[in-house]
Amino acid sequence: MRTLKSFHWLIALCVSLMLVSACSTGKAVDETNPAETAVVEDLYKQAQGSLESGLYETASQQFDDIERLHPYSVWAKRASLMSAYALYKNEDYDRAVVALDRFIQLHPADERVDYAYYLKAMSYYDQISDVRRDQKMTRLALDNLQEIVNRFPDSQYARDARLKIDLTIDHLAGQEMEIGRYYLRQRIYNAAIRRFKTVVDEYQTTTHTAEALYRLTESYMALGLVSEAKRNAAILGHNYPGSEWYQDAYDLVNKGEVNQEPGLFSKAWNSMTN
Repeated sequence: MRTLKSFHWLIALCVSLMLVSACSTGKAVDETNPAETAVVEDLYKQAQGSLESGLYETASQQFDDIERLHPYSVWAKRASLMSAYALYKNEDYDRAVVALDRFIQLHPADERVDYAYYLKAMSYYDQISDVRRDQKMTRLALDNLQEIVNRFPDSQYARDARLKIDLTIDHLAGQEMEIGRYYLRQRIYNAAIRRFKTVVDEYQTTTHTAEALYRLTESYMALGLVSEAKRNAAILGHNYPGSEWYQDAYDLVNKGEVNQEPGLFSKAWNSMTN
């Protein structure tokens, strides 16, 4: 009796495994069968409806179901990408990146793969935080935006990627400035100088360069390194002659020369520009 029960249990287990295997394998949609095609289209419309209603988690699951149940249908790849988009809209960025990486790996030649790269970059870009916080996401966004420009220079997403690259670099420069100002307030001048020099050397096309040159002037004056202060002030004047930062630098250096020969800074400036 015990043996018979064991035999029945074994048969039941085998049947269950066969069913699971059949489900996981999926069924190819017969595209010549209008009724079967209509079923998949209806599932896709339902998922789209959830997406448009803001039910992003539900939409993602519904799109996943299409790919899982009908992996060979014409809707499967599109559903895979739309699932990632729904996760992105739900601000579930980590899962969105995983889904997008999977799409890129499985469909590297798909006509929509440039959008997959763009959506992945945006998943990082939308997580860029205040300049006072860690900028890991900013750097990831920059790397992925640059990859779009490199891989798909003529893509409709490349132009926006280029604009966002400029904004991202400006953000990184802003963090260097924030840290530099902190060190300057604490009178840790050498550390402040390193940060401001990073902006001048690596982020010279950003909106922070003029202030960085002024802060270098300020830091060197505080250390008594007048010649270095003059040199940075002169560079500031040459590149940003109408900037308020240059006027401040000019006043700062001249104030430090009260007991020196009048016009010494002006002579230094002339030697740099003539």
